[in-house]
Amino acid sequence: MKDKLITPSYCFILAANFLLYFGFWLMMPVLPFYLAEVFQADKATIGIVLSCYTIAALCIRPFSGYLLDTFSRKPLYLAAYFIFTAVFGGYLIASTLTLFILFRIIHGLSFGTVTVGGNTIVIDIMPSSRRGEGLGYYGLANNTAMSIGPMVGLFMHDAGVGYPVIFCCSLGSCLLGMLCALLVKTPYKPSVKRDPISLDRFILVKGLPAGLSLLLLSIPYGMTTNYVAMYARQINLDVSTGFFFTFMAVGMAISRLFSGRLVDQGKITQVIGAGLYLVIISFFVLAGCVYIIHWNAELCSLLFFGIALMLGVGFGIMFPAYNTLFVNLAPNKQRGTATSTYLTSWDVGIGIGMLTGGYIAEISSFDKAYLFGACLTIVSTFYFHLKVSPHYHKYKIR
Repeated sequence: MKDKLITPSYCFILAANFLLYFGFWLMMPVLPFYLAEVFQADKATIGIVLSCYTIAALCIRPFSGYLLDTFSRKPLYLAAYFIFTAVFGGYLIASTLTLFILFRIIHGLSFGTVTVGGNTIVIDIMPSSRRGEGLGYYGLANNTAMSIGPMVGLFMHDAGVGYPVIFCCSLGSCLLGMLCALLVKTPYKPSVKRDPISLDRFILVKGLPAGLSLLLLSIPYGMTTNYVAMYARQINLDVSTGFFFTFMAVGMAISRLFSGRLVDQGKITQVIGAGLYLVIISFFVLAGCVYIIHWNAELCSLLFFGIALMLGVGFGIMFPAYNTLFVNLAPNKQRGTATSTYLTSWDVGIGIGMLTGGYIAEISSFDKAYLFGACLTIVSTFYFHLKVSPHYHKYKIR
């Protein structure tokens, strides 16, 4: 019973995490269309607006990790969850682009805190012997939401559903998620002696090499979640792009059948290596769809969804492995800092992907943006094998 993973609190934190990410990603792929139609924003401006939340999350995450390591975690988590949820109502009243950007920044600040809080709390309530498996399921919850959410949002948009209704659906999802978060019971956390303020209280210094590798991977991922629908439209690919995210979700679900257990067996770097190769192939084929469609449109459609499946498997096996890697490099009192560094690395890349994807598409085309992203995955792979893996095996604590 000591190593029991599935408890009521664990189920509630999974549900809270899923509903939070679902609400956020439900509106994410329709925002470029919303900004273009309502505010007449060009592609470069859209990229700037979309990346505002990531920049804000980046600014708050190091501090949120420190606060979560120092004070009671659940109240901070719930406060951030409430602010994150309330911002969806703000989008409904944002009548100018400036006001919309302001709400995006507030959203990013709350997102940066609530996600670190959730990831840290789930580590607290699970047995350490099953951490890889537990983080795998937890990651599956948000990764599935990050896949299903855009799919549902695009289906609603294609069906002619108004933007206010989509925003209200996001608001409703997060309200349900907050109810689940309230029901999570966290273990008692005794007050800790505050260490002198130093860099490693805000950033896990030993995790920086892995953070750079993860950042390079998340750049093309950010391009995909935000611009893949526009890319398909640009190359005249006649498919329902919402299914792209369906196949990503399926791939992530498949990956969870084996990746968590492999991580618990200590095969962290091997799992990440396998995921890297899948992702490299996927992004190069995605960039090549602009040429393949002129040769065989049906083959291109099949490859398009095959890419989604491979991306789901590749990122699905890497997420819990990277998360565990960061946690294994940190002492228990720095779990929040380790989680913050992990998520900061990911979100910085997502933000860069949003920004550079829109900029490259503005001066060239989306296929060039994905080609650039594919090259970054190669750089990340070489860096992981040459630097990150040896560094991890040298400095890991557990």
